[in-house]
Amino acid sequence: MTQRRKLIAGNWKMNGLAAQLEDVSAIDALARGRGDIDVVLFVPATLIAPAAARAKHAAIGAQDVHQAESGAFTGNLSAAMLVEAGAKGTIVGHSERRQYQQETSADVAAKAVRAHAHGLSVVLCVGETLDTREQGDDVAHAFVSDQLVASLPEGADAAWLTIAYEPVWAIGTGKVASPSQVEAMHAALRATLVKTLGDANGNAMRILYGGSVSGDNAAELLHTANVDGALVGGASLTAAKFGPIVEAA
Repeated sequence: MTQRRKLIAGNWKMNGLAAQLEDVSAIDALARGRGDIDVVLFVPATLIAPAAARAKHAAIGAQDVHQAESGAFTGNLSAAMLVEAGAKGTIVGHSERRQYQQETSADVAAKAVRAHAHGLSVVLCVGETLDTREQGDDVAHAFVSDQLVASLPEGADAAWLTIAYEPVWAIGTGKVASPSQVEAMHAALRATLVKTLGDANGNAMRILYGGSVSGDNAAELLHTANVDGALVGGASLTAAKFGPIVEAA
């Protein structure tokens, strides 16, 4: 059986000012000595440079990247800018960007390609809405699998790409997909990766679960088949809440 190293990632979203850098230091301390797992914090762009200066054991990442190398894209950040600021990776395709910025799966794939070209690792998010989930497991599995295939970048490789399954209905709502729902969806995504990328690459790629992950449910979720880590939202903002999730890995 393929052994995949666990990844615990925190997505701070639009939260965090300079005062929260103490939490970066505290979370970095949690990662110290955990040579068995990877820890990364995706912080607001304004905190990437100072967070990277503090973090010695946890990686610092960006929450998005533009697909163009440079140009007239006011308010956006290029991969080269993120690397210069100290980012080691980036999220692409988060449901909030797909919804609020109308990003397509083609946009997501292009962003991943550009990020990889500059040496950034990529966490690519996929997930279904409550309406889709309520149409049944088969419909939900097909929807998310199709979204994954449409979002995969050219040259997708487990060495730099990680998939994050985040049911949209469970993000920030307090609702959590049951372990059986997570296991079934991750199995469907694993099968899709193997079919699309081949046995070795498809089995080596990590699939994270995200959606109201907390210290209370992390152990059960992280020990579910084909769950290779977690993409954590609100519970990643402080070491006190993030620590139990890191420990559970």
